This record gives sequence, structure tokens and C-alpha cells, in this order.
Amino acid sequence: MNLDAHAENGAAATPEGFRTGFVAIVGRPNVGKSTLLNRLIGQKISIVSRKAQTTRHRVTGILTNAQAQFVFVDTPGFQTKHRNALNRSMNRTVSQVLADVDLVLFVIEAGRFGEDDRKVVEVLPREGKVVLVINKVDRLADKTQLLPFIARVKDVHPFTEVVPLSAERGTNVEQLLKAVTPLLPEGAPMYGEDEITDRSERFLAAEFLREKLFRLLGDELPYGIAVEVEKFETEGSLRRIHAAVVVDRASHKAIVIGRGGEQLKRIASEARVELEQLFDGKVFLEVWVKVKSGWADDERALKSLGYE
Repeated sequence: MNLDAHAENGAAATPEGFRTGFVAIVGRPNVGKSTLLNRLIGQKISIVSRKAQTTRHRVTGILTNAQAQFVFVDTPGFQTKHRNALNRSMNRTVSQVLADVDLVLFVIEAGRFGEDDRKVVEVLPREGKVVLVINKVDRLADKTQLLPFIARVKDVHPFTEVVPLSAERGTNVEQLLKAVTPLLPEGAPMYGEDEITDRSERFLAAEFLREKLFRLLGDELPYGIAVEVEKFETEGSLRRIHAAVVVDRASHKAIVIGRGGEQLKRIASEARVELEQLFDGKVFLEVWVKVKSGWADDERALKSLGYE
């Protein structure tokens, strides 16, 4: 399985009527955008947790079938609070993606449409194709409320299609693909059939480690936290990865390391196991913690950490 995008254009073998396009996945934080991307691709490439700000970067997932090639772009949740340089960077990413795609999937949660969802509607392209994806329908206690809810939300924007589904369970995800396919422009695939992302292994290593920080530190997790891969070496099927967990304050360092270093060991161990599955090979992962005060509100620090 190829994780990097270096494919030759497949125009010669393109069947008649084949479609290819970029599809943005947008919405407020925690509506299940990354879960949907992973479900569509059939493999985990975008990290998931219940915390806001889990997705901070543009993450591309590629799905190719007999009819089309979908280049899905998972975006950070649109931020309406805590305005700092990191959140401005995340919102900039959303706006840039919306300007560059053929189609938008606007994801909301079944039964909930609030002010933070409306803020995302304000940045949706008025003239472009936007599909309303109503996620988490399996969690709706009263299913009779779904149709009135859809009717209410349809009034806020001229949506091209509406698809209710459960990304977590996979319910109706195939229906989403069927609805999206004819909305893409005709064209040759941009990536090879077996490619699933254009993100590098180095990027994915940082993201998977950051997910473990979010999941295992729970409510203790300081939001001023990032991961910087300082060295990434490949020797055959072995990857040697040296990564720093960047925190905002010295007091946060102790939280990440834990008593006797046990917390950091567990974080690194669980990340290593998932990376070995992803890369299909052995991984040596060395992780340490360093303090970089004010990094989340420092444009230069953000660029050095890979934020756009």
C-alpha cells in the first residue's frame, strides 16, 4: 500500500465517463469529519478523539473505484472561540480548501444545528456544490425527528443533496458516494489506484503520536501541545522516528511525562503499535518533551511545526 503520492497520471487507462475531483469535508469541531474520512477511505489516516482541535491540518484521503477518484480533504473544525495564531491558521486552512475544491461535504450532527454550525455555513461557497451530510443518525433518540430536522436545516443554504448517515457504524456511507459521484467533473485520476493519501509518513507519524496524547491524557491534556518529528529515517522496512512533544509551560511537561515517566512510555508505545500497522513494518520511536512557551500564538513557531 502506497502512502505517498507519486503516481503517474492514469489518463491512458481512464474509462469513458470516469470522474475525478477534490471534495472538502467541513464542519464545526467534533461532528465526525475525521471518522467519516477514515470510513470512506477504509483505513485510518486522520486522527480522531472527542476533543476539539484534534484535526489541525489539511489531511487528504484518496479513494478510487470503478467510476471515480475522490480526493477527500479533511479540514480542521471551524474555530469560533479562543482566537490565537493557531486557530487563525486552522480557519485559514478551511477557507483555502473551500476555494480549491470541486465539491463540499458540510457535516453536521443529527438533531443539533447551533450557532457554531451557522458560522460554517457563512463560509460555504454560495455558487458551488455543497452536500449536507447529517452524521450520527444512530444516536438520535427519536428517529421521527430526523425529517423535520432536515427540512429546517435545508432552509439555511441551497444544498445540492442531503445524506443522513453514521460514519462510526458505516450506515449509508455507500449512498453518500453514489450521491457525490455524478457531482464530480469528468477527468483522469490524479493518483494511483492503491494510494490513500498525499501526506508523508513523517506527517502521519506526528499525527498518530498527537492522537495518543489527546486520548491518553484526557482532561489533563494541555491544549498548548504539539508534536515535532525531528528525525525520520527508513532502513528497509524499519522506521526510526525521533519526536518531541512540544508544550507551552514547564508544568505541562510533568503532566505529559507522568510519574516515573510511565505516561510518556504508554503514549509512545501505543503510537508505535499503530504506526507499525499503518506502515506495515517495524518502528523504533523515541519521544521526549520540550517546552516552547507561547508557540500557539507565534506565527513563526507555527510554521516551524508545519502549520499552514
